[in-house]
Amino acid sequence: MTKSILLPIDLDQQSSWEHCLPVAIKMARSENAELHVLSVIPDYGMSVVSSFFPPDHAKNAMAEARKLIREFVAENISDDLNVKTHIHFGSIYKEILKAADEIDCGLIIMASHRPESKDYLLGPNAARVVRHAKQSIYVVRA
Repeated sequence: MTKSILLPIDLDQQSSWEHCLPVAIKMARSENAELHVLSVIPDYGMSVVSSFFPPDHAKNAMAEARKLIREFVAENISDDLNVKTHIHFGSIYKEILKAADEIDCGLIIMASHRPESKDYLLGPNAARVVRHAKQSIYVVRA
């Protein structure tokens, strides 16, 4: 039995949740599990890039993302589920793995876009999560 499920989404990309959200809701209901919705604000990659943004950019982005994820949950998930929201900042796949370990989830449900030749079977973040996660993964093809 899974006590908690992690659903990583990109708040700016409907394709990251439109197919996997119904799966996550159904599984959370059937398992009576807590549903954790996570969005990751990507880091800048190189410190020189961050120098082009105002000093409080990351703080403001996190605050806006917290607001948006609460709105997302209110609009898309009914009140009968126990839902918790999480916002992380950093490398997307690393933060998904970190969140999964922190909440001690038993299952990660995530979307993967249609493969391009460079991606082979999964998108780069989904593939990394599948390779490195300790938890079971349910990948929903978008």
